[in-house]
Amino acid sequence: MHNLVQRLGLPRALDEELELLKQHRPYKESDHILNIVYNILAGGRTLDDLELLRNDINYLEALGARAIPDPTTAGDFCRRFAAEDIHLLMDIINEVRVAVWREHGSALLGQTARIDADGHIIETSGGCKEGMDLSYKGIWGFQPLLVSLANTKEPLFLVNRGGNANSASGAADYYDAAIDLCYRAGFEKVLLRGDTAFCLTANFDRWTEEGVHFVLGFGVNRGMKARAEAVEDEEYEVLLRRAKRGLSGQERAKQPRVKEQIVHEREYKNVVLESERVGEFEYSPMKCEKTYRVIVLEKTLREERGQQCLGVDVRYFLYITNDPDMSAEQVVFEANDRCDQENLIEQLKNGVRSFRAPLNTFNANWAYMVIASLAWTLKAWFGLLLPVTARHRARHEAEQQQIVRMEFLGGRSCDEGRGKEHSICLASRTIGRGVGGAGGWSDERPRVRLRRAARGLGQWCRFHRHLPIAVQHQMLAAKLRGHDAYITG
Repeated sequence: MHNLVQRLGLPRALDEELELLKQHRPYKESDHILNIVYNILAGGRTLDDLELLRNDINYLEALGARAIPDPTTAGDFCRRFAAEDIHLLMDIINEVRVAVWREHGSALLGQTARIDADGHIIETSGGCKEGMDLSYKGIWGFQPLLVSLANTKEPLFLVNRGGNANSASGAADYYDAAIDLCYRAGFEKVLLRGDTAFCLTANFDRWTEEGVHFVLGFGVNRGMKARAEAVEDEEYEVLLRRAKRGLSGQERAKQPRVKEQIVHEREYKNVVLESERVGEFEYSPMKCEKTYRVIVLEKTLREERGQQCLGVDVRYFLYITNDPDMSAEQVVFEANDRCDQENLIEQLKNGVRSFRAPLNTFNANWAYMVIASLAWTLKAWFGLLLPVTARHRARHEAEQQQIVRMEFLGGRSCDEGRGKEHSICLASRTIGRGVGGAGGWSDERPRVRLRRAARGLGQWCRFHRHLPIAVQHQMLAAKLRGHDAYITG
């Protein structure tokens, strides 16, 4: 990843355009940003995990660095960002992103660029974090906006907002920025997707004139439900869902439906999908002068309790589009495929842990979100730029997609559950720095010292286990600094 970053020129672009430090002693802007990114790629889950990497000789040698910023310095650097600096950071990353897309070639640029947008609530237990607010779910925290490209599962724009913000607040501007980005890269067709909260009718006419298509959820109010019920039965078609995977041709015995059996035996209320039909009608929203297609998805649901049928319910789901060539079934499938963005949100939350608020100021947390999401972006770029040979094109392209869609598995953590492991790892690496260089020991005496130090460390941890983990870390660091001369002999 470090070689990839250097080849793409990302550090040079960050140093030339970002001006957050008055003096570079000794770190530049790119050093601070990539320090956080590499910490995540190396398995770190919090800023405190940087302390482990600072004492890892192999890690420092791989980067060609004599030292890296510590966790406190990384937090202070994030607090230097203003809102315009964060926008500039996203623009710098997107400039490199355009170069990556162009290098990948027509296999990507020949597709329709599918731009998704959604919001996510970040819960925080802190009471002093700047910009936090109470969301509509009763959760204190933030509600960032994510605009991503579904083709490569890359986050294009990430905007921090207060927890009480509207889901689509500011989404139109970032939709437009994503459209310009895709056209500049070389995409010929762009499709916007989103749920009912992102049905921004005031922009429909403008997007249509620009040649941008959209498939968005549309709210079902009383008037729209009446319009859907007015569609004639002859105009509806049965919706046939696609199989998730092709059949192998060999029949296998079906496993017993254990959950369904329990629901029937205990006579729980159960809602079963009977059928789905699609239809459509023309509609002009109040803020639009043009008329657009509204696709109606009619679901017939049967309510049961045990062997008893309680009745049949019909529910309507509406989608609006300006694409005249797309069939009603395709519109429904496009709207359903937009839900794959939830998997990206989950990876940003629990994979690279970008959707976190570890700092105290609003812009600092926003900057951390953007920087941490760069770790996921680098993984996607690595997959897109894998070499493809003509002889094994199919296999190499499959490998590219496999890496692009690969989930991110976080590694170590220094939270309550693994605080002692963090301390032992830190102590071992500090001891190893003095006696073993790059991971080995030259004679028996350092090994004896290491065993003695490990036993003493275990006794120390047991004696101080009543103290908070953060206090244990501070005391242990002071102890290691005080005994470093003795340990290294």
